[in-house]
Amino acid sequence: MKPWDYGKLRVSGNHRYLCTGDRPFFWLGDTAWLIFGKLTEKEAYTYLRNRKEKGYNVIQATLIHEWPQKNIDGAHALKNEDYASPDLEGGYWQRTERIVSMAEELGLYMALLPTWGGNVSSGRLNLENADPYLDFLLERFGQRPNVIWLVGGDVKGDAAPEVFRHIGKRLKEESCGQLVGFHPFGRTSSSLWFHEEPWLDFNMFQSGHRRYDQTTLGAWDDNGKNPDNYGEDNWRYVKRDLARVPQKPTVDGEPSYEQIVQGLHDSSQPYWQSWDTRRYAYWSVFAGAFGHTFGDNAIMQFFNKERETKGAFSVWQDWREALHNIGAMQMAHLKNLMESVDYQNGSAAQHLLAGEEGEKYDRISVFAGEDYIFCYDYSGRPFALDLTEYTGSFDAYWMDPVTGAYSYFGTANGGEQAEYTPVKRLEGHSDWVLALRRKA
Repeated sequence: MKPWDYGKLRVSGNHRYLCTGDRPFFWLGDTAWLIFGKLTEKEAYTYLRNRKEKGYNVIQATLIHEWPQKNIDGAHALKNEDYASPDLEGGYWQRTERIVSMAEELGLYMALLPTWGGNVSSGRLNLENADPYLDFLLERFGQRPNVIWLVGGDVKGDAAPEVFRHIGKRLKEESCGQLVGFHPFGRTSSSLWFHEEPWLDFNMFQSGHRRYDQTTLGAWDDNGKNPDNYGEDNWRYVKRDLARVPQKPTVDGEPSYEQIVQGLHDSSQPYWQSWDTRRYAYWSVFAGAFGHTFGDNAIMQFFNKERETKGAFSVWQDWREALHNIGAMQMAHLKNLMESVDYQNGSAAQHLLAGEEGEKYDRISVFAGEDYIFCYDYSGRPFALDLTEYTGSFDAYWMDPVTGAYSYFGTANGGEQAEYTPVKRLEGHSDWVLALRRKA
């Protein structure tokens, strides 16, 4: 069955998660921003099926990303580069619709941006030409069961707030009840501008691609004096968003991509690796995010060495090679872990730590419910839990976030404190998940 066969995708009753009907829905997204412009239909199917079989269920993509927007065959999205006049003759939109239909057949949601945010902040899409374009989008995609809308696109909400509000309002009110979010600028969240807007169903933040020390690089994506620059601590965005009133779910819609250069702009810098992508995923989900979006540098731009001489952000892989990068393979282990329990009635539980939670890479992230306790230990340091608020016994496992395998090692008892020391890996990074599950 497809997810929407259980009911429309909606916000859960506790306003922190998503459901399809009454079934919990864990968002595992991938960024495929340029899929409509860069891929043939055969290539698009290969990508979509690859992600489907890896456990992904949401694909984030932009309908009009570049300027001017064309597909691989040279077909234009717009006549005379005017949003009021979509080009229905060249084949751009016909292929786009077929790719969205492919995703539907595979049971994948498409989180569609009507346009990349820079096309709004520049004034190309504005209040004068937005309505004809929105009419077109709602007619083509507004009744599809597998469409989610993302306003924005790597942009601050105050760049064109009235345009963004108008787009979000129309997409929410005139679609078949499709969810609407906002993809923001790096190291910001949609909650900074649109949290109280009725059209915004969930918050999305972009924790971004910079290290702790890369605050100001003199580049286009500097935030200036941003008091909410949390560096790599993406869990802080979750904590802040969930504290807002009214409460709305939140997700990291763009953390550091696998194999993208740290900071984006300096090719001499190291690349983010699979263990970094795992850290962002577990940190945000264990803080209460309703899922997570993964990204890969070559995939998000579909860099093809046979067609292009140079890509963006120091990309070095062909997307067909990057399709098999290990970070992308490991995201499903987190999804499977969360879906193995009643995670929608769980919450962040840092208070269970008997000692300091740790700063930066030494942080221990804790998520717990009545029958389980999960702890993510990125650095592999020893830590202790205070289980005095629990009764009964728990089976104790180390879950390997690299392979998804569980290794039983004993029992944890409620009413006690217990110390845990992860084993050191013989190779690779020493992050582990402690999984305590109540004995049957």
